[in-house]
Amino acid sequence: MRIIKRIVVFFLLLLLIGLGYSVFKIRENVQQVMTYESQVEAAVDSNNIADYKNIVLAIIYTESKGRSNDLMQSSESAYGKQQMIDTPEESIEIGVAFLAQAITKAREADVDIWTAVQAYNFGLDYINFVQDRGGKNSIKLAEEYSKEILSPLLGNDTEKTYRYYRPQAVLYNGGYLYNNGGNMFYADLVKMNLQFIKWLS
Repeated sequence: MRIIKRIVVFFLLLLLIGLGYSVFKIRENVQQVMTYESQVEAAVDSNNIADYKNIVLAIIYTESKGRSNDLMQSSESAYGKQQMIDTPEESIEIGVAFLAQAITKAREADVDIWTAVQAYNFGLDYINFVQDRGGKNSIKLAEEYSKEILSPLLGNDTEKTYRYYRPQAVLYNGGYLYNNGGNMFYADLVKMNLQFIKWLS
């Protein structure tokens, strides 16, 4: 009985150490992202989406944790290929402008803000897709779009998947995404990282 108690205590200690380390890393990442707050503030102001500053910061956290020149992974929307942006300033400028387009289109379509955030990953056509299906983003709708529209459009016509071990994915489908299908959990990841920004900045 004493051995079992020791084993339980040992695993609880490991769990606490793991949680503590995770909180430390998340806080460290938030602090790194927040070094770009003033640049983000200027960009959202110039694009008339000042209310969404924290969402932009959460997108930066999601895309790069503030540790890449292309902070918002804006290369593909601007140039059609990755690794074409060399400065955080250009990445923020292009990324915020694209998000502003998504927000404007989402307002016109009367869909929720998380549809616009998911469209940052999927492309603007996703907004009309959600508009025709109730106007509110969900993982179920995002999966349908990824599987049936985006993935085949980009060459995956066999529904090929790959492993993806984020908690959202593991809980939803065991942990996978569709090849060439974007990230159907993107809005949920940004939502989670938005909470980290709010709690730890």
